[in-house]
Amino acid sequence: EVQLVESGGGMVQPGGSLRLSCAASGFIFRDYDMSWVRQAPGKGPEWVSAISNDGTSPYYADSVKGRFAISRDNAKNTLYLQMNNLKPEDTALYSCARTQEALATLESGGSWAQGTQVTVSS
Repeated sequence: EVQLVESGGGMVQPGGSLRLSCAASGFIFRDYDMSWVRQAPGKGPEWVSAISNDGTSPYYADSVKGRFAISRDNAKNTLYLQMNNLKPEDTALYSCARTQEALATLESGGSWAQGTQVTVSS
């Protein structure tokens, strides 16, 4: 069974930083491209960032480029998202997913029920 458990969210002031983690199990982590997605209150889910299975190729949405950094540790089966210079508009539930499934979910209008909450507020 595929399991993805996100952690590291919290409340932070604008300009602050957080590091999210996603612990993966139930599949061969190093074989899969991985993504972070987020859903803000009252809005649809949004793709945030992706990384290739070997960690050499990161991709970012324009809204987070230059502020967020995605990484992974295949030895630990863990995906990370370093978020710097956070803005109130980054407030959302952040979820991780295998990229192929993330894109399919987004295209079908689906959403994620689990993740880690990030709240950026003064």
